Amino acid sequence: MRASDRAYAALLDEIQSGALVPGAVLAETDQAARLGVSRTPLREALQQLMLDGLVVQQSPRVTVVSAVDAADIRSLFETRRALEEVAARLAAQRGDPDVFAALAADFGGVDLAARTGKDDYYALIARLDHAIDQAVANDYMAAALRTVRTHLVRVRRMARDKPERLEASVGEHRLIAEALAECDGELAAHATHVHLRNALTSILESLTDTEGQP
Repeated sequence: MRASDRAYAALLDEIQSGALVPGAVLAETDQAARLGVSRTPLREALQQLMLDGLVVQQSPRVTVVSAVDAADIRSLFETRRALEEVAARLAAQRGDPDVFAALAADFGGVDLAARTGKDDYYALIARLDHAIDQAVANDYMAAALRTVRTHLVRVRRMARDKPERLEASVGEHRLIAEALAECDGELAAHATHVHLRNALTSILESLTDTEGQP
């Protein structure tokens, strides 16, 4: 892996996990030393993060982690809804029903109370996303969805976990997978729409609750 790719992956993970908070200054010299790369690959990594919208350049010498507010989240979900509902319809037409039937069964077996339950659940969502991308087989749509999902990881971690919301989300994903297994594009798109609406509402409520805490 190239040095710039290593630096990008490390910074991306820290931004998505919250280790690097919005507004954190990414000084080239400090970050290059910390990540064990020279300044040139570090600049390349920062440039890619800037293209992703995860960092912004406040001045020629100051780069910071970008902020995320309610308006940004709404815009993200507008884009996500447009892409994912179309992807669901196409995947229902083009995908292998057996692949989605197996995923639906896996969603039925999710145990959020297990030690790795939440991590396993998010990994299963990633498998569903990948299966949809493979079924759609549209590189342009896949690239756009990759960008959206990059931001989604960050937004998801900013919001507080709500056990009841996670349980409902498992059922929503199972319904999407079942609709895809039945090759029902309209049901898959509608189930995706409902899931995204509920997810957005929960995230915005969680952020509001957090902002109201002393």
